[in-house]
Amino acid sequence: MNSTQHNPPPHNTGRRTLLKAAAVGGAVVTGGLAFGAIPAAATTAPTRPRPATPADALNELSAGNRRWRSFRQQHPNESRTVREALVSGQHPFAVVLGCVDSRVPPELVFDQGLGDLLTVRSAGEVLDEAVLGSVAYGVLELEIPLILVLGHQSCGAVAAAVHADETGEQLPRHIQYLADQIKPAIDHSQHGDARVDSTINRNVGLITRKLSAEPDLAAKVASGDLAIVGARYELTNQLVHAIA
Repeated sequence: MNSTQHNPPPHNTGRRTLLKAAAVGGAVVTGGLAFGAIPAAATTAPTRPRPATPADALNELSAGNRRWRSFRQQHPNESRTVREALVSGQHPFAVVLGCVDSRVPPELVFDQGLGDLLTVRSAGEVLDEAVLGSVAYGVLELEIPLILVLGHQSCGAVAAAVHADETGEQLPRHIQYLADQIKPAIDHSQHGDARVDSTINRNVGLITRKLSAEPDLAAKVASGDLAIVGARYELTNQLVHAIA
């Protein structure tokens, strides 16, 4: 499968309706997983069976994002019956590790409902022990087959990290922690807005590689039970596309 190697400019992203997820930092995404490919059946039933494989999970997210960006949301799994059923347990099909940005709520971006996604959010998708433990819980305890690391256009956390790196300015203590974690992803080959934009993609790759290096998760990837995919959300057209 092909994957984007850099972020397409905003005016080009609308044309990229079929993007392929590929290996990211040693986490091999197998089985022909296609981000953006919409199976015919995926858009018909809000109460579909839980996707059980990495490919099925990615296809469901892709179908949901297509509904979202075309204003055809189904708002699945919000009924009284679903709410009552969830009292006895949960079976989400994907972990989405995303940014705290209020413009990128995963359940809306992927048109999913209660019990569908295990969402973990931190500014700039930064990993610490609590975030990593939350992601691992979804995979190891709930047997979720897909981790999606979701960056986004115009990420303020990444912009702050780039600004601090360029100016030497010390940020408030807790925000400086975020900047320090993002700093290794900064693309010094770019300048201005292009540096921030490229660093957003590189940061997703950095986080994905860190997850891929975790032995418990790596074992699941090796067995084909888990895929770890990096992706990006474009604010300009609401498209999610795979990045490596």
